[in-house]
Amino acid sequence: MIVTLAGGVGAARFLEGVVQVVPPETITVIVNTGDDITLHGLYISPDVDIVTYTLAGIVEPVNGWGIAGDSTNTLGMLKQLGADTWFLLGDRDLAVHIRRTELMRAGHTLAEIADDFRRALGVASQVLPMCNEPVSTHIETDAGLMHFEHFLVQRHAQDRVLGVQFVGAEAARPAPGVLEAIRDAEAILIAPSNPIVSVGTILAVPGVQAAIAATPAPVVAVSPIVGGAAIKGPAAPMLTALGYEVSAYGVARCYAGLIDAMVIDTVDADLADGIRALGIEVVITNTIMRGLAEKRALAQAALDAAHQVVTK
Repeated sequence: MIVTLAGGVGAARFLEGVVQVVPPETITVIVNTGDDITLHGLYISPDVDIVTYTLAGIVEPVNGWGIAGDSTNTLGMLKQLGADTWFLLGDRDLAVHIRRTELMRAGHTLAEIADDFRRALGVASQVLPMCNEPVSTHIETDAGLMHFEHFLVQRHAQDRVLGVQFVGAEAARPAPGVLEAIRDAEAILIAPSNPIVSVGTILAVPGVQAAIAATPAPVVAVSPIVGGAAIKGPAAPMLTALGYEVSAYGVARCYAGLIDAMVIDTVDADLADGIRALGIEVVITNTIMRGLAEKRALAQAALDAAHQVVTK
């Protein structure tokens, strides 16, 4: 079994490659839920949905979130009625949130619902929320403390980042199957997601980081920072706020002691020796996922790195 720790868009695109390299049914994805938010009375789980939609082949391909070809009639009516509609939600997407909220009110857990939804959408891979308990990533900024989605989507990441809080993480527990997947994994891949607020949130759930540290399986991360900039999202200001260099080396420092190898882009080849000095093996390749061929090649590079760690 191949286990992947995943955030949203970058992770989902990476997973499109992973399912081309290994059988989808042998993949377990542990997904960040720190971005989850309630809007219009509905529980929304952005990263779980992005991963599920992508693996189901229905994701909106340009943005990498939402459902392809979706309409926004409901959101338009909500706006006409005076609702704040800063978070874009398509009509088919809203059906997912309505059903999730309905099931949660009936006593079902996030993990149970995620499993039901991925099966209903024809996804063969396991999709596991990191936990069932509510954990909210909040960003400390010069404009105050705010939920990650407010920071990123509503305010367009315009505020200076001072720190990050994982509210509720200390009371959370790994969702059923998470620790078992880590224990039984042949390899653990950390997708090119934000190391602070996507992967970092998963690692903040008590027991997850310890389980990864204890597993005999090779752990390989793919850097989401290329040439000193994030491919997507606000990773750069968050790395800076927490004292990390905005580079593949900075990402390696985030994961030092936890990973065995890191995949970095060819433009960052000069950082390889510094990363190796942290005790991390380095694979240098193209990490920009422009199409399916590049996604597949990146996934293969990460799995090859895992194999090289095992056979050393």
